[in-house]
Parts: sequence; C-alpha cells; structure tokens
Amino acid sequence: MPKTSSYNKTVLPGGIRVVSERIPGVRSVSLGIWVIVGSRFETAAENGLSHFIEHMAFKGTQTRSALDIARSIEQGGGLVNAFTGKEMTCYYVHVIDERMPLALDILADVMRDSVFDPGEIEKEKQVILDEIRDHEDMPDDVCHERFIRELFGKHPIARPILGPPRNVKGFTRDDLIRYIDKHYLPSRIVVAAAGNLQHRALTRMVEDKLGFAKRGKAVKSERIGKLTRKLRRFPRPIQQAHMVMGTRGLPYGSLDRFTMSVMNTVLGGGMSSRLFQNIREKHGVCYSIYSFTDSMADTGAVGVYLATDRERVDKARKLVLKEFEALRETPLTKAEIDGVKTQLKGNIMLGLENVSNRMMRLGRMEIYLGRYHSLEDVSRQIDVVTPAKVQKLARQLWTADRMVTTIVEPERKRKSAQPARRT
Repeated sequence: MPKTSSYNKTVLPGGIRVVSERIPGVRSVSLGIWVIVGSRFETAAENGLSHFIEHMAFKGTQTRSALDIARSIEQGGGLVNAFTGKEMTCYYVHVIDERMPLALDILADVMRDSVFDPGEIEKEKQVILDEIRDHEDMPDDVCHERFIRELFGKHPIARPILGPPRNVKGFTRDDLIRYIDKHYLPSRIVVAAAGNLQHRALTRMVEDKLGFAKRGKAVKSERIGKLTRKLRRFPRPIQQAHMVMGTRGLPYGSLDRFTMSVMNTVLGGGMSSRLFQNIREKHGVCYSIYSFTDSMADTGAVGVYLATDRERVDKARKLVLKEFEALRETPLTKAEIDGVKTQLKGNIMLGLENVSNRMMRLGRMEIYLGRYHSLEDVSRQIDVVTPAKVQKLARQLWTADRMVTTIVEPERKRKSAQPARRT
C-alpha cells in the first residue's frame, strides 16, 4: 500500500465515531458499521440474540427487500456481509469507490429500518439451527468452543456466539427490538472505512444517515473469575482426536501484546515454527498443529491446537508441554528472534495490501484502543521485543496451574457380549 495513506477520526455529536484511512491509487472502498455488542453482553436467556439480529438485519427494511439489498451491492461487483463476535458485531461492504454513497445508504437502512418480519424470523431460526448443526459436525470447532467454555467458566464469554438451540427456537420480534434498544447506542457505534474516499464527505453522509438520538446507558460486562487448571475429555462419534491446550491471554491493549505475537509466531506460526518442526516433522505425531492468540477488551486466550490419533493424544500433549517448558527455560537466540520479527512484520504488511483488512484493523483499533497505530508504529513495537521479554511472558502464561486442556476424541467401542457357546 502507498505510504501516502492518511488517517482521520471524527466523533459526531451523538457519539458515533467515524474513522477512515484514505488510500490513493485504489478504486475501491471497504466500509463497516461496528457495534460494540456480542455474546459476552448477553444474559443466559438472551444468548444468541446478537448473532440472530445480525442475520435478520439483511432480511428486508421498510424500503428494500432482502433481494434488493444483495442485488444493489452485488450488481456493482461488490460484497455485503456481517459477522458477530464475543464483543462486537460488524456489518460491512466492499464496493468500487463511486458506489460508496449507495453502500452506506444500504448499511444505514439495515441498521435503522429492518422490519424483522415474524415470518422471516421463523424461517431464519431454521437457518441458524442448521448453522449450529454444521458447527457441531466440525470437531475442531467443537474443541475450540469447549476450550473457551472451560477457560472462562460461568462468565458470559464462555457462552457460544450462536446460542443454544432452545434459545434460538424461542426468540421473538419483541426480543430483537428490546435488545437493539438496549445495545445499539451511538456511543457503541464505530464507522470505519478504508480506500479511495474523502473523510469529510464520509462524515457528512454518516451524520445524515445514522443520526441516532441519544439513548440508554452502555451495559457493563461481568467480572471474570479465577482461572484453575482443567483437563476435560469429550467423547464423540468421530475418527480422530482434537486437542486444545492453553490459558488466558492478554487484552488487546496490553503493552506485552507484541511480545505475545512474537512468542506465538515462534511457537506455532507456520511451517518453520517449533510446533510444526518438532511435533509434526520430527516425531510425526500429528498432521495439523498450530498456536493461536485472541485478545479482547480485558482478557484473551492463547493456546495450541492439534489433531491426532486417539492413541497418540497423551504423547502429543507431553510434547507440547515440552515446548512450553523450552520457552520458559531457554531464551530465544538472536537469529531466531530476528527471523521471527521479519516474518511477523511481513505478515502484517501483506495483510494490509487488502483494503478490507485495513478497514477491519481500523475498526478494532478504535474499539479497543481509541487510537490509530500506523504500520511504522507497529514495526517499532515489534522491534523492541527481546528474548528476555518473551521468556518472561512464557513464564507468566505457560504454568501448570493455569493450563486448560480440552480433548474431543473418538468414543471407545463397548465390548459386545460373547454369544453362548453351543455344546
């Protein structure tokens, strides 16, 4: 991307924040309307509502049908979509620059004037129930979800984003409207855009289309409880065992976040990582293995995933623990940390070649940090990571009393009764 890209931010009178990055030389715009609401803000009875609303938003407004919404964007070669997470919901489009006003008008229409037709609600329940069943058919997804459940216990973060089927089946139009009135507040909305655009013009359009009146108060999230060591096994009718080992990670705004990124890249960030080379290549214990990090406002998750034969799970687990020990006990060499820093910065640069990735980065930075970090800022923060910092963080995270392990494994066959022997 050109170095001449420019960042701007405006806070509208009602509280909506508009952030943009102008990128000369491209002919497209990626635009997202972010709402700071997700499954962690739901009660047990509401679990799944954030995701359900995201689905229903595109099912028709006062002036556009669901087909009109899709066709208006796609006929110009664009994309319209949305996603729901633990802490945010995002409605976004990627269009050629001249169609940005239309795209914003459609997103604003979706946000403000969705009709939530009761008949469409009943149909969408079946769609989401199918989505839940699809998820349940993917043991790696199930393993990750069980890991988060064990990691956060009774806290709302532990609940599934899709919600349980019994909740989905019972949602009504009134439930959706009440939830929107409670959570879709101007102070919790961020409009992020990247591409060939003018910030002043974008701000005027947002103010015109999304001029929400001030409503309600933001809902505070519950305090997260103490973490304890756990190992849980979940038998299922599958062929291969799936395992996640990890612990709570760092918040998005942590000063050690880039140290964690370096550590994660060393541990399991690609084919040259320690996990891949030592556990897959050297020992041949598994086919799929990687490490991961996920940061939220006040906490996070960090861990290792692998899939292997049921009989080799315990061996694989011991080998992963050995890698954690190596990070705790032995500092990275200069050559290793320098190579990882180059890899990490290269990954970030390649990701920012994509206009949509730029918009996603803008939205998350504004929500979690309230400020913008340029590529140069990020590069500097990566450069100051040292072997000592990585080792200190490894000693903080990878301890036995903080380790949570979930294993989704094949059911063991029951021994059938022996037939009576004839005499």
